[in-house]
Amino acid sequence: MSGDGESLISHIALAQGRAAMDTFSQLILAISVTSFLGFQWLFHRASPWVSTRISPGFDVLSDKQKVEWNSRTVSTLHALLVGLFCLYILFFDDLVNEDPVWGDPTLVKINVAITTGYLISDLLLIFYYWKAIGDKFFVLHHLAALYAYYYVLGQGTLPYFANFRLLAEFSTPCVNQRWFFEVLGYPRASRSNMANGVAMAAVFFAVRIAVMPVYYGRMCAVYGTAAYYLVPWGGRVAWIGSSICLDIMNVMWMHKIARGCSRVLRAGKQGQQVHGLKPQLPHPPPQENGKKD
Repeated sequence: MSGDGESLISHIALAQGRAAMDTFSQLILAISVTSFLGFQWLFHRASPWVSTRISPGFDVLSDKQKVEWNSRTVSTLHALLVGLFCLYILFFDDLVNEDPVWGDPTLVKINVAITTGYLISDLLLIFYYWKAIGDKFFVLHHLAALYAYYYVLGQGTLPYFANFRLLAEFSTPCVNQRWFFEVLGYPRASRSNMANGVAMAAVFFAVRIAVMPVYYGRMCAVYGTAAYYLVPWGGRVAWIGSSICLDIMNVMWMHKIARGCSRVLRAGKQGQQVHGLKPQLPHPPPQENGKKD
């Protein structure tokens, strides 16, 4: 009887565990769908409404520029949201930090679910407004990220590394702000542009370059362990392969950003020597815009 009782209790506990997992999976799905709908609303409704009230230059932009403006506004909001959540997890989620491969992925899954909804939303907008913001690189980037996030959301693996990668989102607002200044006609040597350029270089270096030793140190620490080999082969390829490829591009981009920042600072210094400290007024907005970064 005692054996039957213990068996019954274990079966009940197992059933309750599966029910809890199913409920949480439904919650993650709901977060992803809500994220998708929320970012669509921000693009179509909130961004145009707010932009016309805080930036007079928005109304004189071309239709293509307005599409990219709204896209970058949503991109900035997403970056700040998931970036701050990422920092919280890195500092306070001990279970993930202690076991980077199989630690409790609850909070990481929520953060990744938000990003998943955003990526699907952005993909839809890229295809629909291809002439304005279409970019093959971003399509490949989004699809690769969604493939990697499948292993986090579906199997709960590699939560630390998935979350750590979201730190890179902190560089997005400055990159977008550079485009906003450019499309509004701010001179490159203006104080606003120079301050943003320095901030962009500093933040990009901090969240994409300076953190590499920490990231790859943790990767080397778990490589070859039993936990590592429990990760499916596809997950390992998505993790290691994408990390190396992305960081090669990050180093190349950092080089270009540093050179650009140096040129802007030199131009600003020369402008001050010629014109004194008198600030330059923004030029009228240009008619065409470039690709988004």
